[in-house]
Amino acid sequence: MRPEKVMYFTEKEEEFTELLMGLGLKRNVAKVLVYLANTKESTSRDIERGTDLRQPEVSIAMRFLTEVNWVKSRESRAESKGRPVKIYELARPITEIMDSIEKDKKREAKTQLDLIQKLREYIS
Repeated sequence: MRPEKVMYFTEKEEEFTELLMGLGLKRNVAKVLVYLANTKESTSRDIERGTDLRQPEVSIAMRFLTEVNWVKSRESRAESKGRPVKIYELARPITEIMDSIEKDKKREAKTQLDLIQKLREYIS
């Protein structure tokens, strides 16, 4: 059996997760994103252990992260026979992902401000 290095969240990573959640990301997505930002690549099992999430929670987060093209995966043959193991990594640097989140939030804010302006026009 090969030794494994399992990563766990530090206080700084917990805070990063909380900030992402404050921007509207779901808890599971935020945790997985922070975990992958701090590793080169990981299996879903490593992500489960490191984020303290269950397998279905990781799968749901991965589905979302893959749909928005923030994560990519590849399959690797396991040491023994059986199913191949999926290995995940960020599809682009975390700074680009943060830029994308910022752009979305600015667009949302502009939409809200435009609606407020339209409401003001109705009452004047």
